Amino acid sequence: MRERISRINANDSWQKNVAVLIDHQRLRSFPAALEEFLSTLCFYDTFIMVAYKASLRPILLHPTAPEEQSDTLRLYINHAYVIDPLFHAIESGVAPGVIRLADIMPDSFKETEYFQTCYQDFGLVDEINLIIQLDDEVTCTLTLGRKAALDSIPRSELNTLNEFYPILSALVRQFWLSQSQEYLQYGRSHGPMKRALSTFASGVLTHREREITELILRGYSSQAIADQLKISVGTVKVHRKNIHNRLNTSTQAEIFTQFIAHLNSLDDY
Repeated sequence: MRERISRINANDSWQKNVAVLIDHQRLRSFPAALEEFLSTLCFYDTFIMVAYKASLRPILLHPTAPEEQSDTLRLYINHAYVIDPLFHAIESGVAPGVIRLADIMPDSFKETEYFQTCYQDFGLVDEINLIIQLDDEVTCTLTLGRKAALDSIPRSELNTLNEFYPILSALVRQFWLSQSQEYLQYGRSHGPMKRALSTFASGVLTHREREITELILRGYSSQAIADQLKISVGTVKVHRKNIHNRLNTSTQAEIFTQFIAHLNSLDDY
């Protein structure tokens, strides 16, 4: 497989490299070939390919080898995705295309629980996502991460990704048509996560406090929560104080820890 993938070369014409991708489009080797092809379009340090299906937790399409998966990536796939701005953008029906995380992240992103418990360990300064609608229920993301040595993606490379997006999305859909059942058979239900969000602290918090707690877990600031729920910032702050009092917490990290414990208790059933 590696010999065939090596035919993708930055010195070759893009037409020749696309032809290599077409050769791989219905093979399990396609994600690795796609990673090689993307490296001819722009610079990046990390690449992951994930499928999001409505009833399942995220399905990691690449990398699939355990030795290539960091502990942070496994934390994301198992738990932290639920507070990822990208995941919520997909759930909200974001339009397919090339999107930087910076364009959809909440205000004060570095202060969010997602950043502090998961994202910062990826060590990225920029994240570019190619969002592809595979069918009515499944969305795929090709995520390119850039670390400090590369800095943020320049406009020229972003334009190149946009130019090739129609070709890439068509090939990814063909790959999914041929390989989806292979991946879906290992998919884990998103049911416990949905139940965890709807039942977390249900015997302790009021309905409004639970709404606010979910937004806190998703990284919303007090101002953003106020805008979302159409209430005043002062009211949000009162609710936040009551939430901490009722949960016996003082930080967002402690709330997240309790949420993960609640989720794990549901996973056991």
